[in-house]
Parts: sequence; structure tokens; C-alpha cells
Amino acid sequence: MRNIRLIISYDGTCYHGWQCQPDLITVQETLIRAVERIVNHKVKLYGGARTDSGVHAMAQVANFFTENKIETKNLLRGLNSLLPLDIRIRDVHEVDGSFHARYSAKSKTYVYTILNQPFDSPFYTRYVWHIPYPLDVSSMNRAARLIKGEHDFSAFKKKNEPYGSSIRCVLRSGVKKRGDFIYIFIEATGFLRYMVRNITGTLVLIGAGKLKEDAMAEILASRDRDMAGPTAPAKGLFLKEIYY
Repeated sequence: MRNIRLIISYDGTCYHGWQCQPDLITVQETLIRAVERIVNHKVKLYGGARTDSGVHAMAQVANFFTENKIETKNLLRGLNSLLPLDIRIRDVHEVDGSFHARYSAKSKTYVYTILNQPFDSPFYTRYVWHIPYPLDVSSMNRAARLIKGEHDFSAFKKKNEPYGSSIRCVLRSGVKKRGDFIYIFIEATGFLRYMVRNITGTLVLIGAGKLKEDAMAEILASRDRDMAGPTAPAKGLFLKEIYY
């Protein structure tokens, strides 16, 4: 039995997230249909991250098992010929049978993109949160560093979402500006649902001067979702990379 790993980029605008859901169009379901047409049997497709509705991916990872002997280069070409243009397979490799896209992952990096200028852009509006007023990026960056380490991130999860544990370990976090674009990046061993978007909403309040920098640590310690900022729109969030 062969274990095939896919590296996938997609625009999540038209999809109800990664994971299969009844009667809804998802990235996973769209990929499964394409894979099954080529290998000619049912497959289970395991994803490295469960991106939400409207969230994009630069390098999602997935794997499936097959006895079909198709060459990986032909599988890549065949999948891209069947998939819609907003989903592209970047790489196909045969890997060890023990590899699992989700459970083998060591950490993941998400990047959130803000367009910080007076007017929105018709070219970027599907991929950014447009904020027309100035943001203090240095203040946001210092605040973002306060979440590094292992913490209970209950204050930044989706409200009333149950978890066995809300403890996660953030390895890197920061904020950078390039021209009119602000990038918030977070690498962690795992994420709670809406965690990056809720952290982003809080950082924007700090950048706008509505919260002090040290409020980030206070909110984190509170474990209270009501103390944190608003949930940033899904369209600005990208799964950048999964590390194994």
C-alpha cells in the first residue's frame, strides 16, 4: 500500500473550510472526488490543518493510501487538470507508511494579512482585512511577543467551543509591515479554533491605541474570551506552512 503526500494551495473564499461537511462544498471533499477519479477507488484524505470557511492555504498538507501504481508526476498533473483553479497541487510524493498529515506535524505557521491604507484594493480584497486608519506596528509586535510559550489560550478561542485542553505552545509570534501591508505571524504546536483571528483582532485594538500593549498578557491570563478583541475576518488568514 502506497502512502501519498500532497502539498496544496487554495483560495478558501468559495469553500466552507477544509473538512468535509454534509451538503456543503469543502476543499477536502473537492480533493477527494478528484483523487478517486484518478486512482479508481474510495480514499480517506487526511489533512494537516482544518482551516475554517474562507481561510486560505499556501501549503496545506494531506495524505492518502492507494494501491494504484500511477507515477507521482502523473498524479500531480492529473489532479490539477481535474481541480478548480482555486485549488492547486504543488507537490506529490510517496512517503513512509507511518506518515500522517495531521498527527506527524510538529508545528504550523499561520499568517494574517492586513491592508493598512485609506482605501481598499479590488485586487487584494479577497485576501486581506482592510483597515483604513493608521496602526502602530511596533506596539503590535511587542504585544504579539507576549503570547510566546505554553499558555491556556481560552481567551482567544471560539466562544463556548469545548476543548479537552485549551493549552497550546506558541513558538514564534510577531508583526511586520511591508509597504501598506501588515503581516501577523504565529507558529505553534497547535491552535484553537479562531485563535489566530481573535489574537489578530486584539492586536488591531492595540495598534489603534484602544488597548495598551500589556493588555495582551492580562487578557491571556484572564482566560476570558469577552476580554479579548473581535474576531478578524477569515479572508485575511493563510495557513503558511506545516512542519514535520
